[in-house]
Amino acid sequence: MSSANDWNKKIIEEFRANDGKVGGHFENMNLLLLHTTGAKSGQPRINPVAYIKDDDRFVIAASKAGAPTNPDWYHNLVANAEVQVEVGTKQFAAQANVADEPERTRLYAQMAAQYPGFADYARQTTRTIPVVILTER
Repeated sequence: MSSANDWNKKIIEEFRANDGKVGGHFENMNLLLLHTTGAKSGQPRINPVAYIKDDDRFVIAASKAGAPTNPDWYHNLVANAEVQVEVGTKQFAAQANVADEPERTRLYAQMAAQYPGFADYARQTTRTIPVVILTER
């Protein structure tokens, strides 16, 4: 298992043990667990992801901390937009949709206002960071 997988596993365990609350890097962030299906493998995947709310929708950004490529979970949900989401102690099915402009910019600005690290991520990369809207089904 890679160090990123080990890191995610620890966060997932802490999230589930503490009703969706974690310490460390995500301590002051709203965090959800995003369940996707691997685009190539077809295997279930779970990733902790910071979110903001936009009305009744959950909004996440495929920032990968400003890396030059999108995170694997983004490729997975583009291939299969039917996802599961865990927030706190609740789990539900959701439809994932990649936000188009100008909504993408508006939502990313809201994310960066709530979590300033996301502004740094955007400055660190030349790619446009995708924003994904999760709508409960």
